[in-house]
Amino acid sequence: MKKLALLVTVVAAASCNSSGSKAEPLDAGAPAVAPAPAPPPADPLEEAGLQRLSLTIDGALELSMRNAVDSDVAAPLSQVTARLLVWWVDVRRDLRKGDKLDVIYDLPPGEEPLIHALRFYSNKNERDYRAYLFQPEGARWPRYFQPTAEELEERLEHGPIDEYQQVTSVLRDGRKHRGVDFKTPVGSPVKMPFDAHLTRKNWRFRGNGNCLEFRDSKSRRIIFLHLDELPKDLAVGKTYRAGQLVARSGNTGHSTAPHLHYQLENAAGKVLDPYEVHQTYRARLEASQVPAFEATRARYDRMLEPDKAPAPTPVASVPAAEPVPAPQAAAAP
Repeated sequence: MKKLALLVTVVAAASCNSSGSKAEPLDAGAPAVAPAPAPPPADPLEEAGLQRLSLTIDGALELSMRNAVDSDVAAPLSQVTARLLVWWVDVRRDLRKGDKLDVIYDLPPGEEPLIHALRFYSNKNERDYRAYLFQPEGARWPRYFQPTAEELEERLEHGPIDEYQQVTSVLRDGRKHRGVDFKTPVGSPVKMPFDAHLTRKNWRFRGNGNCLEFRDSKSRRIIFLHLDELPKDLAVGKTYRAGQLVARSGNTGHSTAPHLHYQLENAAGKVLDPYEVHQTYRARLEASQVPAFEATRARYDRMLEPDKAPAPTPVASVPAAEPVPAPQAAAAP
């Protein structure tokens, strides 16, 4: 009987709870807690470990940079910056007070500054220029490309070297250099740009290092400096054909880094600009490489313009598919 009474009591209590009012939650009436604010977007510059220099031109390029960064950085950074600007403007004559320059760069230990992206506004040309460092899939080195997916640097048709990392000096860069310098590892193939006969080799070795001089049918001198050890079978007076391998690049003589020095002179000894003697062109990225380049370009643009909010990505509306009309039967003749 006691067990039966206890069971009746439990059932009665449950019945009362089920028929009564619902229990209030423990936090009823408490104010709603606001969601935590979203963290600020990460600075892409800090994430990449890079630096940004933004300045207004007020005089020579290096002087303008000295007003913004330490002098031990300004000197080499202005040199590598000029290598890019020279493909758009004459750095000696075309810079104007008020021109704008933004450079994304880093300082690899023991090496010259490396520019990753650059924006330059020229008051003279009233134009905005940009260049981005990008390494296409399968390429040996990264190169600088413009927003059009074309290389920044011009290439020489039938030039003396195919494999090089960068053109580090041209006649119009203001250094009073007598040739074009191609940054390339020791041992890169050097070939003849024109048919010509060999006139001398290894003169003024202390400065020139291993060197060659040829003369073509127009009496133009073709000069290569700072070469690796010369082939034993090179003979003065012998004619070598355009495209023929004659040497390999080096780092001999008065040379601070491996490169090829390529120089042209007329019969009177006047220095000629290879970019005026040769036909030139700009290489363009293959279509398959463009999406990766555009992603790289967008990332660098966020670094170049940190105060510019990214535009929202538009959602393209997809129109409803229209039924394909059934082909009509040809009329009976």
